[in-house]
Amino acid sequence: MDRTIETTRSRMYDALAEELTASGVDVSGVVESLKAQRVETPSWAYGNSGTRFKVFPQPGVPRDPFEKFEDAAQVHRHTGVCPGVAVHIPWDKVEDYGALRAHADSLGMSIGAVNPNLFQEEEYKLGSVCHPDPAVRRKATNHLLECVEIAKATGSDILSLWFADGTNYPGQDSLTQRRHRMLECLAEMYDAMPQQMRMLLEYKPYEPAFYHTDLADWGTALTMCQRLGERAQVLVDLGHHLQGTNVEHIVALLLDEGRLGGFHFNARKYGDDDLIVGSVNPFELFLIYVELVGAGPAAGDVAYMIDQSHNIEAKIEAMILSVTNLQEAYAKALLVDRTALEAAQRDGDVLGAHRLLLDAYSTDVRPLCARAREELGASPDPIAAFRASGYMEKIAQERVGGTQMSWT
Repeated sequence: MDRTIETTRSRMYDALAEELTASGVDVSGVVESLKAQRVETPSWAYGNSGTRFKVFPQPGVPRDPFEKFEDAAQVHRHTGVCPGVAVHIPWDKVEDYGALRAHADSLGMSIGAVNPNLFQEEEYKLGSVCHPDPAVRRKATNHLLECVEIAKATGSDILSLWFADGTNYPGQDSLTQRRHRMLECLAEMYDAMPQQMRMLLEYKPYEPAFYHTDLADWGTALTMCQRLGERAQVLVDLGHHLQGTNVEHIVALLLDEGRLGGFHFNARKYGDDDLIVGSVNPFELFLIYVELVGAGPAAGDVAYMIDQSHNIEAKIEAMILSVTNLQEAYAKALLVDRTALEAAQRDGDVLGAHRLLLDAYSTDVRPLCARAREELGASPDPIAAFRASGYMEKIAQERVGGTQMSWT
């Protein structure tokens, strides 16, 4: 049966490669680009999570950050493109970060972006770096500086910052003064960062603040980055936009300004839903990759990270599906006939240009992605291979006792 599947897969790839080559596509170049793709998965997605109403535990959920890395290694094993794991402090706080780094190394993994947590302490009820009380801002800044040191110790070169800071009612605080307070705190952190380290600022229009959020959109994040320096860049979370926002336009603008630092990939239907990336609006995901591919070298330093909350899905399988969706979106964007597209745009051929995108988007690129994974030594069919591996049954038996990790 396995030989039959392998033969069928090979035939599908050969047929697609022949068709694409006839249309002028460098198929081997596309496969090499897919092999070079890198996506960072988040440690917190492997722990228990839920809604405001309920956190749903699952068998085999990690009990410490070391076990989180073991689960993340399974995603990398089967997809071939996920060696980095983002950590969240203090959720992933350990006594010895050198030991965590060594454990990651032993698994063929690395520690990625360090994410400070400035939204769960009692003192942050009115904000953290924007709080009117200097003592609270000092506490928040000290945590940011702590995360700089953790990044140094773990070999990370990215600090990913999201703030829940905002107000619920008009008049609650000075909007301008809050901006000045944030800038002062972030400037101290920025000055403490080594030269190779970048600060990525994430924005969000609402929640938990409902009148205004201090970093509400790409504009507020961008202007803060411009005040801080070149190593401060904007992070785009696909769920952090109002309904109808043209995210690919934001991506293009930030790329053109040299300020697109990275992504938190996920999907949304109503708000910040943190669903599996590509599950709700896969065409938007494709269009984002169209802009990234079109930017060429300008997109070279963009950090591709996933930020999801798997409430009811199997954690590892959900992450594998997210990664394969990203692989397929990237593959489709690589198939866009750029020469024909530019000609159609110059000629004002509106539907011709649009159809070129549709042609690429409609292509079944799964054989290309399977071939890229095979050449990386990963799994052509990642979820099927993971299910057959017995890993979930193994950890469900081994991880009995102790306290399962979660985002609370």
